[in-house]
Amino acid sequence: MRFFKITAVILVLLVGAYAASMYFFVEENKDFKIEKEVDYPIDKVFSQFNNLQHFTRWNNFFTSSPSIDIDYYTPYEGQGSAISYVDPKNDTDGEMFIRYENPAKSLRYQLFEDRNESPTVVDVQFKPVSADKTKITWYVHTPKLPVFRRVENFWTEDRFAENINKSMVNLKNVLGNKVEKDNQMASIKYDSLMVENEEDKLLLGINVSASNKKEALYKNIVMNYSKVYNYVTMDLGKKDDEFGFPVLITDADNYKDKEVSYFLGIPLSKKIGVPDNNFNFRTVNPSQNYVMYYKGSYEGRIRAVQQLIQKAKKDEMRFGDIRQTFIERPIEGQEVNIKLSLSVFK
Repeated sequence: MRFFKITAVILVLLVGAYAASMYFFVEENKDFKIEKEVDYPIDKVFSQFNNLQHFTRWNNFFTSSPSIDIDYYTPYEGQGSAISYVDPKNDTDGEMFIRYENPAKSLRYQLFEDRNESPTVVDVQFKPVSADKTKITWYVHTPKLPVFRRVENFWTEDRFAENINKSMVNLKNVLGNKVEKDNQMASIKYDSLMVENEEDKLLLGINVSASNKKEALYKNIVMNYSKVYNYVTMDLGKKDDEFGFPVLITDADNYKDKEVSYFLGIPLSKKIGVPDNNFNFRTVNPSQNYVMYYKGSYEGRIRAVQQLIQKAKKDEMRFGDIRQTFIERPIEGQEVNIKLSLSVFK
C-alpha cells in the first residue's frame, strides 16, 4: 500500500513538473516564417494558390492521403472561397477558407482542423524575383494549445516545413506541364518545317497493332487514347495539369502498310507503380528532330510526314521513329491538331 502511495506521489510530482515546464517554458502557440523560390512567373504561381481546386491538387497536406474527400464551395477562387475535407483513414477532418486576397501579392488562409474552434492562420506573400521567378513567403500563426498539448509545438514548424518542401516538388511538376503546354500552343507555326532538340520524356501507355484502312486507324487511336487517359486520371488519380500532351510513336514510313504498330502514351514526371499489365512505361531519349505542325484530317498528315522524310534524305540524315504529339485530344469525327517530330541523326 505504501509503495502505491509513493508511486502516486511521484506521478503527481512528475505531471506537475511537466505542466509547469510547459506553462513557463513553452509558448502556447507558434509563429514562424518559411521562404521558397520557384522558377515560374508570378501570374502562373498565384493562380495555383488562390484557386482551391488547383491548390488541393499539389499541396501535400491534401495529396498525401488517397482516402481524403474534399468538397468545394463557391466562389471557388479568391476571397470567400472555401473547402471542407474528411479523411476517414486518418480519422481527420477540417475546413479551409481564403479570408483575404490582394491579387498577385498576398493571401490569407484559415485552417480549422478536427473541430478545433481556433484556426491556423497562414499569410502567404508573393514577390517577383524576375520575369520567370517568384519568391513565396509563408507566415504561419498556429492556434493556442492547452498546457498538456504544448509539447506539439516542438515539431509543428518542422512538420509544416516538410509539407511545404513536398508541396513545392508537386507544384513545380504541375507548373512545368502547364507552362510547357502554353508555350507549345503559343509557338505553333503550321506547315512550316523546323529543327528542334527534344529532351527525354517518360511516357505511360500501351502498345497497339491496328488496321491501316481509311478512318479505321484514327478510330483505333481515339479508342486507345481514351483507355490511357482514363487509366491515368481515374485509376492513377492524375489531374490534367499533372501530365503533358499525349504522344504516339510509330515507324516513320508505315503509313504505307496494311497494319500499323504504334505506342500511345501520356508523359509523366516520374515512374510510379502500375498494377495493370496492359500499360507500361517507355522512355523517349533526347534527339534532334525535324518538326512540322499539322491541322486537318488524320489521313492528311501523310503529306507532312513525307515532307519530313524527304528533308531528311535531302540532308543525308538517317531517321528513326516519328512522334505524333496531339496538341488537342483526338476525337472521332473531328480534325486533328498535331506536332509531327521525325528523329534524325548522321
